[in-house]
Amino acid sequence: MVLLQASARPKTDPSMTAPLLVVVGARPNFVKVAPVWHAVAELGVAQRLLHTGQHYDHALSGSFLEQLHLPQPDVFLGIGPGTHAEQTAAALVGVERVLLDGPHAAVLVAGDVNSTLAAALAAAKVHVPVIHLEAGLRSGDWTMPEEVNRVLCDRLSDLLLCPSADAMHSLSSEGIDPARAVVVGNTMIDTLFLLADPKRAGGVHRRFGVENDAYVLVTLHRPAVVDQPQRLLATMEALAQLAHRAPVLFPVHPRTRARLAAAGWLDSQRLRLLDALEYSDFIALEAGARLVVTDSGGVQEETSALGVRCLTYRTSTERPVTVELGTNTVIGINPDRLLEVAVEELDRPPGPATSQIPLWDGQAGRRAGEAIAGFLAAVKPPA
Repeated sequence: MVLLQASARPKTDPSMTAPLLVVVGARPNFVKVAPVWHAVAELGVAQRLLHTGQHYDHALSGSFLEQLHLPQPDVFLGIGPGTHAEQTAAALVGVERVLLDGPHAAVLVAGDVNSTLAAALAAAKVHVPVIHLEAGLRSGDWTMPEEVNRVLCDRLSDLLLCPSADAMHSLSSEGIDPARAVVVGNTMIDTLFLLADPKRAGGVHRRFGVENDAYVLVTLHRPAVVDQPQRLLATMEALAQLAHRAPVLFPVHPRTRARLAAAGWLDSQRLRLLDALEYSDFIALEAGARLVVTDSGGVQEETSALGVRCLTYRTSTERPVTVELGTNTVIGINPDRLLEVAVEELDRPPGPATSQIPLWDGQAGRRAGEAIAGFLAAVKPPA
């Protein structure tokens, strides 16, 4: 196992003119990639940014990219919504065309969306090295499309950048050569620390009429909850009951909103059903929440870094470090259990649930950049 700490910066080969192709497919990918993009650029490596458009988000078209100090994508495929097969196939074809159109030193993919797997597969088929950011995460739940994407992407990758030591252990247990993997830390936390602004948080709280450390923040979007009408309705009723104890703010994913409308759940008087938020506004609410309820992987990480208590409304997590060392508790998918545990959490004395996870220190992007530059320097440039 390689644990990358502060070290001398590797030197890149000036003759290597083929750029690194950085592929993103959804907003969380941009959040994870941004710190790496800047670190790699500082090391003199040329890059191109390709957005598959798997999840088009209007916030990506302006202020969000400016906040991350990222350029507009060099390539936008615009694959849009569809089934898993449709999205994967469209991204596979689009990325392959870009790779065949000109040489690239390697392809960097992040996370576990369909675009991640498609880009890794396209690169492997045309013999371009693959670098996977956020490698080694495992939930053990093969009903999750993301789990399939993670496992296959890691098998295809030449350099695996792990956010924590448990991810490295997962790779080793699957027989992946540890020499291909590096623990760099969590780059999403770099972006979180960059954009977390106490001054902005006060304005966000005033806008939504809540006080710091006195409300519950909810995000739900995974099929295990939102694609099961009876389960979704029971979950919403549990959250409505919870709202008697504290304000419940629920930024509703468009997919979740469509399922709620189809299920006929229109009671928004007790719950604050919000439109999707800009990322900086969301983390301001996240940082000030007394409790967060989520089925998101990234939110489990962010709350642990912020020291905010989190209940993960799932039966498993691919981020066990957030349970072992962070502030996260996995409670299963049971509305009664959700209400019971949430009330217990609200009855606890207020105050931060302190957490310190190794290498989640705001410097993961720099470590990842050094690992990538060193890898590229050792790889023969394409002809």
